[in-house]
Amino acid sequence: MREPRRADIRPGRLSPQTYAAHFADRVAPLTEAQALLEANRCLYCFDAPCMHACPTHIDVPSFIRRIAEGNARGAAESILESNPLGGSCARDCPTEVLCEQVCVRNTQQGQPVAIGRLQRFAVDALMASAQPRIFTRAPASDRRVAVIGAGPAGLACAHALAREGHAVALFDAKPKAGGLNEYGVAAYKVAGSFAQREVEWLLAIGGITLRSGWRLSSAAQFEALRREYDAVFLGVGLGNTQQLGVPGEALDGVVDAVEFIGTLRQAQDLGTLPVGR
Repeated sequence: MREPRRADIRPGRLSPQTYAAHFADRVAPLTEAQALLEANRCLYCFDAPCMHACPTHIDVPSFIRRIAEGNARGAAESILESNPLGGSCARDCPTEVLCEQVCVRNTQQGQPVAIGRLQRFAVDALMASAQPRIFTRAPASDRRVAVIGAGPAGLACAHALAREGHAVALFDAKPKAGGLNEYGVAAYKVAGSFAQREVEWLLAIGGITLRSGWRLSSAAQFEALRREYDAVFLGVGLGNTQQLGVPGEALDGVVDAVEFIGTLRQAQDLGTLPVGR
């Protein structure tokens, strides 16, 4: 006997408008006025605990002061000098347990300065400007480097090498560069096409050749790269996700979370994803 339909369960898929709302930015970007107000909450600490808590040691007081002075471009330059992927990090970094957790405003008042949102404001303003390039490539050297993996680590490495004038071959197994920012981060964190716009910004420095659809699959292949290039950087990511070890997890249609997010992020129509079928 079929179970009666429950009133709180609706058949069918959500509307395109609802999908768009659900997969938009979880936190709205700051307007210029909001950014100025928030920046002026910063105490510009001398030995700033937020800098020590940041894995890339961005000079937080410095870039926030520049925003407060109306110099968003200068703020972005400061951020990107420490972290060339400052735009995506501003979106997906857990600032609430890093820089914002130790913010003096948080320890005193329970309301930290919105460091992540201010970082996003500055970097987004730069990337949307008429002159988004702030780094120039040094004269070409005679060095050639292979970077395996076009995720955040590989992209940052390739960009730093290109700034020094080295020729970089950037390899990745996926059709697009970006790594987890493109294929593994929840869509409400890095929404829309930002991951690819950031990749384009990084590659625009020149001297980097992207070779997508290329997978490192053998020791012989690696040794061939070592012979061809002056150096090889491996940034292949964390590998497989944790398995549950339960019966049936190898059946068709059973995928891990990262694979599912990757499929979701590349879907042209979210209504076609096989959820609950």
